[in-house]
Amino acid sequence: MTTPRIAAVTELSSFHRTKLVFLLAAFVSFLLSVALWFLVDRELGLFVGLWVPAIHSLGTLVLTGEDS
Repeated sequence: MTTPRIAAVTELSSFHRTKLVFLLAAFVSFLLSVALWFLVDRELGLFVGLWVPAIHSLGTLVLTGEDS
């Protein structure tokens, strides 16, 4: 028996699954950036923080190509 959340994710289209992967990757990158900023080194946190818009840009490029 699957839970409703797992069933909802498995019912997503390929487009929406890909979009979800990119959003989760950007969110994890943001959390890692904040943790590095406060706990390790500000410059390292800033570097990882730059990944967020890069991941979003890559996701847009991939999803736009998939749509056409």
